[in-house]
Amino acid sequence: MTRSVKNATIPVVATPGDYAACRRVLYAASRNFSFAGRFFPREILHHVQALYAFLRVGDDRVDESHPGFVSSKTAIEDWEQAYRQAFETLRSGHPVMRAYLNTALACGIPQETMVPYFRSMRQDLSVTRYEHFAELLAYMEGSAIAVGRAMTYILGARPPFFLADIIPRADSLAVAMQLSNCLRDVGQDWRRGRVYLPGEDLMRFGVTEDDIAAGRVSERFVQLMKFQMERAEGYYRDAVSGVRRLRNGRWGIMIALEVYRGIHDAIRRSNYDVFTRRAGTTRAQKLLLALRAWRRLRARNHEAHEE
Repeated sequence: MTRSVKNATIPVVATPGDYAACRRVLYAASRNFSFAGRFFPREILHHVQALYAFLRVGDDRVDESHPGFVSSKTAIEDWEQAYRQAFETLRSGHPVMRAYLNTALACGIPQETMVPYFRSMRQDLSVTRYEHFAELLAYMEGSAIAVGRAMTYILGARPPFFLADIIPRADSLAVAMQLSNCLRDVGQDWRRGRVYLPGEDLMRFGVTEDDIAAGRVSERFVQLMKFQMERAEGYYRDAVSGVRRLRNGRWGIMIALEVYRGIHDAIRRSNYDVFTRRAGTTRAQKLLLALRAWRRLRARNHEAHEE
């Protein structure tokens, strides 16, 4: 059985049940992106869900559990091997992998897009500190940027733009969102044995790992967090201009931007305590952020029209 996509004929390798499995994975794992996902057009939503479910399975094999495998290392290596075999044979025994393969074929996502992802997942098993921000960015090439680029293929470029016009902005959004997650999860990451705050920044603000271990919300720690938030804000500002260049899903992406950016507001409301509570937004706050995203998108479209 085949179907035609973008003037090319590809095999249908996934079933509706495979995509349903992806939805269950996504809704169980990410309240923020599950909310934003509701605002993507129906014709592409299943592709978005397949991408994030594919990533979630890999992330969980590294961070959460790996039943049936002797270690997280063998679990993620098995997922990588399944990925390669799926593209080689156009089939897979895993419903999430089948759905992602089908999405990649339908949307033209190159196989090599996810190569950095697996490299970063393996890195998470052995590298637990980043001395310089540049090193953290190199890690994010796989943990975040690969995701943004795959999403760009799914959403497409809005004429007269091309994917090459959007990908640099997608990279910025991916980095911004992961930075926000890192700030939210300082305490959780510590308990997993990891520190994503660059060592050079800890030293600059006089914060030690003992402070993190003790959960000390000192003035030095607050200043460190403010510095990291402003760094993330720079990436968010750079990303916004790329959203209106997307062919599909502009509102959903803008909502995701606002919701993840809203993590910073939640951290401020908790007086920068990212050790005893997890910064998040309520459903009502998410709805307000969705409205803000709509207004910002309309305003930018109006500006672009006037230009």
